Amino acid sequence: MPAAKRRALVIWATAVAVYLLAVFNRTSLGVAGLQAAERFHVGPAALGVFTVLQVGVYAIMQIPTGLLVDRFGPRRVLVAAAFAMGIGQLLFAFAPTYSIAVIARGVLGFGDAMTFISVLRLVAAHFSSRRYASIASLTAAVGSIGNLAATVPLTLLLSHAGWVATFAVTGSVTALYAIVVFLRVKDAPVGAPAHRSDASSLRALLAQVRDAWRTPGTRLGFWVHFSTMFAPAVLGLLWGFPYLVRAQGMSESAAGAVLSLLVIVGGVTGPIVGETISRKPEWRVPMVAAFLAVSVGVWAVLLGWPGGVVPVPLVIVAFSFVSLGGPLSGVGFAIARDYNPLFRVGTASGVVNVGGFAAITVTTLCIGLLLGGDAAAADANSFRVAFLTIAAMLLLGAWRTGVWWRRARAFVLVAGARGESVPVQIRRRAWDIPAHAGSIAS
Repeated sequence: MPAAKRRALVIWATAVAVYLLAVFNRTSLGVAGLQAAERFHVGPAALGVFTVLQVGVYAIMQIPTGLLVDRFGPRRVLVAAAFAMGIGQLLFAFAPTYSIAVIARGVLGFGDAMTFISVLRLVAAHFSSRRYASIASLTAAVGSIGNLAATVPLTLLLSHAGWVATFAVTGSVTALYAIVVFLRVKDAPVGAPAHRSDASSLRALLAQVRDAWRTPGTRLGFWVHFSTMFAPAVLGLLWGFPYLVRAQGMSESAAGAVLSLLVIVGGVTGPIVGETISRKPEWRVPMVAAFLAVSVGVWAVLLGWPGGVVPVPLVIVAFSFVSLGGPLSGVGFAIARDYNPLFRVGTASGVVNVGGFAAITVTTLCIGLLLGGDAAAADANSFRVAFLTIAAMLLLGAWRTGVWWRRARAFVLVAGARGESVPVQIRRRAWDIPAHAGSIAS
């Protein structure tokens, strides 16, 4: 293996470990919820604040993170991210009150929010554009290991070591790993420029975000991410378990097994999807379009089944298929990387990431409102009505993805006709925007 490629892999492996720690720390409360309720003397609603706060901080921080990465480089941002997550977990370990614990989870969410975009920026700098999608998908798959580690292994650690020791150890390891990142990670290959943005004033930063948003590829990536990742995330983070138990009548253990498919199937298929779209970039959006089309049918069956109680084998197949949205959401980042200059890739990736998390936030809140705030008393019909939100968001995302697919294709066709280098070679189709059409970036 050439030395340059080996260095790139070492840098990526060092950086992706931060993302693994981020996912582990992010999902650690999933198995510690009951202990947290007892420790801080709070009910389910107060516990829900932890999750809402983390998701909210994550979503709000995506564009600022992209700007920080483009301005100061991914290494510095990753160092700050690891340190912030570690401090957050340490504070959570020793928090004497619920209020301090909420602050701790906010600090953790702040650090978590800066990890994925930073790793993607490193991938863009150290690997070719054709390898970007493959390595980015592998990054997401490694993150799923952190998700799995935050289940049974963390449960055992909590039961044997206790609350303080468990979170103090994980926090200390995460914070100390910042030193490894500082020593081992490089923003760019040896001898290559770092391609940093020189935007420093508020006006320049806003202009950078505006330029990223106006790029058709970024907008297409936003809607791809919006429409593919929200459903598996909503099911996995909050509403999948009560749906399976209350609406489908499954036992808690069976529901947990079905939910694990969201992680396992997504983790296994992620590298396959990444390698496929790396080799055949022209397949990227058609694969997403096929997924969205079948997803509409899947949700039509789940929501339209007579009586609302769907046969278990069909539920397993449906959840397994929905989990493919996670790996396919990486298409959004690959498109944004291709259509933006390297100094703006972090910002564009942040914009794309906002799409999925905006959809998650809206869908999660709407489902809660439609259930009336009492999931424990909801039945199959109640969930069927509430989950219409998922169908509505899916249709919205599919529509806007189609709109911006045509506009991005028009951008490529026009650029190709001018003799410019384009990311993907495509042929004009009957459904493409006519060459004499007006602006495509509105």
